[in-house]
Amino acid sequence: MTILRLILTVIGALAALLGLLWIGQGTGIFPYPAASLMINQSPWILRGAILSLVGLAIIWAARRYAR
Repeated sequence: MTILRLILTVIGALAALLGLLWIGQGTGIFPYPAASLMINQSPWILRGAILSLVGLAIIWAARRYAR
């Protein structure tokens, strides 16, 4: 069960970090790469926030239920 917990934690962390990247690009705080279509596009702020919350929920569930 600990391997499942580790895998879910890694997946959740990657999802949360990717969501933060999307938020950064959507707001224009992180404009790299310069050719990205996500820069200064407000839909990516919401999508990034949702993905970050899903990632945090996966981490929480892995820590709570996968024992």
